[in-house]
Amino acid sequence: MPDLLLEILSEEIPARMQAKARDDLRGMVLKGLDAAGIGYGALETFSTPRRLVLHVAGLPERTPDLNEERKGPRTDAPEKALEGFLRSTGLSVDQLERRADKKGEVFFAVIQKPGRPVADALGEIIPEIMRSFPWPKSMRWGTGDLRWVRPLTSILCLLDDAVVPFDVDGYASATLTRGHRMVDPEPFTVNGFEAYRQGLAERRVTLEPAAREAEIDAKAKALCEGEGVTLIDDPALLREVGGLVEWPVPLIGKIEDEFSDLPPEVLQTSMREHQKYFSARDTSGRVTHFVAVANVEGADGGETIVKGNAKVLRARLADAKFFWENDLRAVKGGGLEDMAASLTSVTFHNKLGSQAERVDRIAALARDLTPVTGADSVLAEQAARICKADLASEMVYEFPELQGLMGRYYAELAGLDSRVAAAAQDHYSPLGPSDTVPSEPVSVSVALADKIDTLAGFWAIEEKPTGSKDPFALRRAALGVIRLILENNVRMRLSQPVGVALMRHVYLIGRRDAVALGEPLFDALEKFGEEEGGAERRAKFENLVSFFLSPQSGLAEQLEPGFEDEMRATVGDLLSFIADRLKVLLRDRGVRHDLIDAVYALGDQDDLVLLVKRVDALQSFLGTEDGANLLAGYKRAANILAAEEKKEKATIAPQPDASLAVLDEERALFDALSKSETAVAPALQTEDFGAAMSDLARLRAPIDAFFDKVTVNADDPALRINRLALLARIRVVTGQVADFSKIEG
Repeated sequence: MPDLLLEILSEEIPARMQAKARDDLRGMVLKGLDAAGIGYGALETFSTPRRLVLHVAGLPERTPDLNEERKGPRTDAPEKALEGFLRSTGLSVDQLERRADKKGEVFFAVIQKPGRPVADALGEIIPEIMRSFPWPKSMRWGTGDLRWVRPLTSILCLLDDAVVPFDVDGYASATLTRGHRMVDPEPFTVNGFEAYRQGLAERRVTLEPAAREAEIDAKAKALCEGEGVTLIDDPALLREVGGLVEWPVPLIGKIEDEFSDLPPEVLQTSMREHQKYFSARDTSGRVTHFVAVANVEGADGGETIVKGNAKVLRARLADAKFFWENDLRAVKGGGLEDMAASLTSVTFHNKLGSQAERVDRIAALARDLTPVTGADSVLAEQAARICKADLASEMVYEFPELQGLMGRYYAELAGLDSRVAAAAQDHYSPLGPSDTVPSEPVSVSVALADKIDTLAGFWAIEEKPTGSKDPFALRRAALGVIRLILENNVRMRLSQPVGVALMRHVYLIGRRDAVALGEPLFDALEKFGEEEGGAERRAKFENLVSFFLSPQSGLAEQLEPGFEDEMRATVGDLLSFIADRLKVLLRDRGVRHDLIDAVYALGDQDDLVLLVKRVDALQSFLGTEDGANLLAGYKRAANILAAEEKKEKATIAPQPDASLAVLDEERALFDALSKSETAVAPALQTEDFGAAMSDLARLRAPIDAFFDKVTVNADDPALRINRLALLARIRVVTGQVADFSKIEG
């Protein structure tokens, strides 16, 4: 069975586009083969900086014979309809079949498509793929119409050793390719995939991206070991450099001592971002060496290349040192407060004000949160005040990815408390589902305040995520809030800080169409921010939003009509958004979605730690035999109630009369429900959900016995209504723990 080899040779393909291009080529070829009915044995794609390659093994000699059936008009349809159908099929009336159909007799066309050589089919499939290839950015050149990522050089396309003939915009398929541009650029003939791979290797081209990456990694580590240093792993850079060279030649050089006082992260970032160099550190942790990857072997063993790279690197690091020293002078001269003061001229968002205004809000909210995070309120506010200061530094202006990290360095150099310095870096975390969550209370306070303020701000200006679009990373912020709360066991009603943050935004944004609050609200917020800790402070915190919206606050007459409803609706909408992210997080951890819905349905579920404890306890309970059987009993009761309530067009009150219980099983269920209701409530109050589930489990046997021995729809109307009320009470008692109607099974 023949093999297909396709190579599209061009000018340099950007490294960041190569992996997706391989995947796209694979997907488009698979789709084309499937559409033509062509089977295959194996399919693999490759890329180098100059070529995109496909190898398909085990193709047939010919495409299969195909019979296509098309349903046409009814046999008594107008003549025009029949003529159109005949034109589309290329058949005559006597070639059509008549078949019975639901609507009468209809014409069917059976079109036979005989197989043809696979090379002919490929000669149509491949050009179409090339013309519609989805490069993120593409270009035209010369006078042609073809768009490709870079100008083409040639197209190699073979079925075994024979050319698959086609032409794309003047580029005809052939048997020729080229090796390394600088080492062996002359074209050579290929007669199969293995000869192609071997021919490239002989001409200094490694075809497989993984092989190039492995070679870079192994040789770089060996060079570092020879110098007594350790290569710093950088998988993303390794993938990128693997897409920049066809024949990787790692070379090591030493960083000049005058740059040794730069933070190691600055050295590493400068080398990675500007030069694509790997970094190596000595036993003390200092970055002392760089590893550059050349695309050719130097005649002098690479010595000249290393010197040239070192010269370029020196200029880059000199810039970094200049920025670092300027920032140090600023910090030593006026502290981080002076640096932060310049944030007044840095816009956060045109509707949300400057970074300085944002810092004011974060500082106030971070202090508000200290009763629940356990942080020192003074340190939390101080950390929030300087957490964005490094955004005004020259170093972060040059290397934005160092924000937070440089803030920690500057805070340490300014002599601030280590917890404040750590918060400057850690308040950005977590940045994703696998990122580490800070645990130090000051960092947790500032991180929560930062993310809650961001969410509240964009909800206040109605810039919420839509569909797949989330330009301000609000889903990530919501997930960060959730993880900070859950992983640090932060107990609070999330509606309270969300409401407070939203109120601050409303005041500072001045949404004239919604409210004109004036100074009293601002004064109340400021006064609240100056309160000291303790139980009284926490009580105030938990009731602050309600206070603002109450007549007693003195603000009521300043609120426009409908403002309170709008505020509560906005807070509720933001909490729903956070709840949706929590559902996703829990589902990813193996928690059933219906159990999450069953607990959420209870309402008032903005204590995330409590909610997750409820869900976990419910999942454990339903995994037991008692839990599964109780759920079955509940479903049976609920189904009977639903049918009767639909019939009566009214909800059945859960107030049965014990004196009307005539059977032992009725009386037993009455007694069990009373005991369970009495026991479950205090267990829930103390958050002993295991005990609450155990109390519910005691209902299993009485419910089973009730349905075995008792006829609910008794002839006596009084008995029937009383027994239905007893079933309604089952719904009420189980509903203390979760809404069992939401649970599947």
